Amino acid sequence: MTIAITGATGHLGRLIIEGLLRNGSPATDIVALGRSAEKLATLNALGVATRIADYTDRASLDAALAGVDTVMLVSGSEVGQRFAQHSAVIDAAKAAGVSRLVYTSAPAATTSALILAPEHKATEEYLVASGVPYTILRNGWYTENYTGTAQQAIASGTLATSAGEGTVSSASRKDYADAAAVVLVDDGHLGQTYELSGDTAWTFGELADTVSALSGKPVALVPLTPEEHHAALVGAGLDDGTAGFVVALDGNIRDGLLGHTPGDLARLIGRPTTPLREGLAETL
Repeated sequence: MTIAITGATGHLGRLIIEGLLRNGSPATDIVALGRSAEKLATLNALGVATRIADYTDRASLDAALAGVDTVMLVSGSEVGQRFAQHSAVIDAAKAAGVSRLVYTSAPAATTSALILAPEHKATEEYLVASGVPYTILRNGWYTENYTGTAQQAIASGTLATSAGEGTVSSASRKDYADAAAVVLVDDGHLGQTYELSGDTAWTFGELADTVSALSGKPVALVPLTPEEHHAALVGAGLDDGTAGFVVALDGNIRDGLLGHTPGDLARLIGRPTTPLREGLAETL
């Protein structure tokens, strides 16, 4: 069985490949896909095959997926362009006659008010309608998303947020990658949609305390209103659109959209998910 991993030069894609190899998949069965030949060359040490594939270039996708049995579609990072990119991969996978496509989506993508959900909702619906056998992994938040926040908090001694008492059930990126590696080689997951998250949901007060404990420096939580938060971000140099996006995400957290703990991730990987403190310690 040949497994193609899109976005293989990114953090998650590479970890999925490493997970497959660790679990016993032969390197000769894995094809790493990416846009940059130079970046793909860094995967040569893993012994996997590499092919150029660009989400915006259908011809490259058709060539890259030739002879592939299973496709791991790691969602794109370009907000606003994701659906077009994802649907191109799905179309190429269908044309190639793949036996399954695994897609990394977002929490409760088809029903959630999460600001990032619409593109994932559209992708999920397109995938299901395509007739390509599928498994959907609705990845929750990565602990690594807060590396920059933690570094800024250490430097300034404060952690500002408009998330209120909202919680985040994050897990380390490796946890999500390990789940993908399990699903990719087991046909028992065909047709399934999994809600993946960390085992425990934390507040931003707990995040501030964790950063303080790891750094040995006091970090004070600074609660802000959405308006105050937006003004502070713009004052710090963010453009209006980016500031609005960050504030909207904090609003989603405040509304409880990222604090779910259904336990699917731990069940798939067969172990507890990485706790916040351990995950932050690794990324810092």
